[in-house]
Amino acid sequence: MPLRRPWPVAEVAAKLAVPAPGEAVERALETWLDALAEWNEKIDLTAAKDARGLVWLMLADAMMLARATPTGSSVVDVGTGAGAPGLALAILRPDLRVTLCEPLGKRAAFLRTCIGLLGASVTLEAKRHDALAARSFDVAVSRATFPPEEWLAVGASLVKPGGSVWVLLAQGDAPSLDGWAVAETLAYEDASTGAKKRLVRYVGGA
Repeated sequence: MPLRRPWPVAEVAAKLAVPAPGEAVERALETWLDALAEWNEKIDLTAAKDARGLVWLMLADAMMLARATPTGSSVVDVGTGAGAPGLALAILRPDLRVTLCEPLGKRAAFLRTCIGLLGASVTLEAKRHDALAARSFDVAVSRATFPPEEWLAVGASLVKPGGSVWVLLAQGDAPSLDGWAVAETLAYEDASTGAKKRLVRYVGGA
């Protein structure tokens, strides 16, 4: 069954106990989700089966990160795929300087199209993570691109001294890395699947 509106954005925000997006932001999110649903009929961008599952999958992590990321931060999302969480975070928090790193051509083409549709001030790097400049960002995040321990090491190489690396976990223990410590843990339950998620923020490398 094709994915289509209505997109229950306000429901996800309410379940997560975060502020509901304003009208303009919700319209932008819907524009992105509309494009995702359309492109997904031609290329594999998401495994979501219905509108509710799609919104939880694509927005929940970004909504949690949006309330925990300092104003004006430079953020890199490595392996952003269809835009979660990086593009969603950029829409929710236009004060952030977001870079999306996605080396796969079709996914990068989708992201480029969405950035154009939204007029978003987002940088797209259609390259591998190891081609990014080291220690260039305040915050690094990635979802399901690497095993957690590997991502923590990769993310640590990308952030400035004193920066933050977010590790997104669905199960298992939080990883460890010499010189890096857990500073914050955010948790929520995906109401579309019942899965429990954790977002763990590491600081270090100063």
